[in-house]
Amino acid sequence: MEEEDGEFRQWDELLPDALGLIFSHLPLQEILTVVPRVCKAWNRAVTGPYCWQEIDIELWSNRCHQSDHLDRMLQMLILRSSGSLRKLSVTGLQNDSIFSFIAQHAGSLKTLKVPRSGLSNSGVVNVAEKLSSLTFLDLSYCCKLGPEAIQAIGRHCKSLIEFSRNMHPLDVASVDSHDDEADAIASTMPKLKRLEIAYHRVSTEGVLKILSSCVSLEFLELRGCWDVQLDNKFFKEKFPDMKVLGPRVIGFYDMINDWEDCCSDYFSDGSDYLAWEFLEDGEMGEFYEEDFEHGWDDHFYADSVNIDMEPHLWPPSP
Repeated sequence: MEEEDGEFRQWDELLPDALGLIFSHLPLQEILTVVPRVCKAWNRAVTGPYCWQEIDIELWSNRCHQSDHLDRMLQMLILRSSGSLRKLSVTGLQNDSIFSFIAQHAGSLKTLKVPRSGLSNSGVVNVAEKLSSLTFLDLSYCCKLGPEAIQAIGRHCKSLIEFSRNMHPLDVASVDSHDDEADAIASTMPKLKRLEIAYHRVSTEGVLKILSSCVSLEFLELRGCWDVQLDNKFFKEKFPDMKVLGPRVIGFYDMINDWEDCCSDYFSDGSDYLAWEFLEDGEMGEFYEEDFEHGWDDHFYADSVNIDMEPHLWPPSP
């Protein structure tokens, strides 16, 4: 980086928050295994809070089938955020204890995405008051949750404006009705602007309660809510400014594509799951890809950064 007087400024002289902002655009593997080895300043930047105000490990966690690995990863990254965590995206939480850990450090948390998690009603109810700063929450495909959890979230998260509670068709096949969840949403989440309840077994009456209570709604997803007897004409007349997806999936090929999208998300063989080893001091050790013997695949390279950061070539030869 050249200044006007012709002198060069070293990268390790950049402020930690500036380095953190730059590093936050790198893939997770690069931040944890490559950047810390460059120099002490870079190591301090990635072990401090500057890189971890937004944590997105949803793709990685979707392929992680060992809950203890996932829990340890979350604990490490959240602790690094030092209370500054604003956004967390992770899938497949297996227990209430790790969700409680997240809630304990959620003082600044605005966006929380935990789809496909095995959370219980009691687990959510017990920590809902600690999530009061949330404005966006995704509890999609969390099959153990019901109206009790939703009511607790609604009572304590007064600033919530976006709520995703989509389900998978296979998970609702034996469910008689989700109207109790619709009642919970209608009675506790009046400020919602965006609501997604795809494939819920909700009735027309349940949706009407939501529409009458959530008067600020701008987007409503009802895709696959086959029991809802409300057509486009109704929404255009009563809610002309609202964008509505569903309840009918238009066209045969749209229905097939919709089903394939659900299945591709729902069934993951985890063949390219990235495992890791923790060092004795609790820091992240070497990542490795189980199905490859030589380095990373191309999509793990830091293409947007003009330096060689390929892990299998690091450190560079003298």
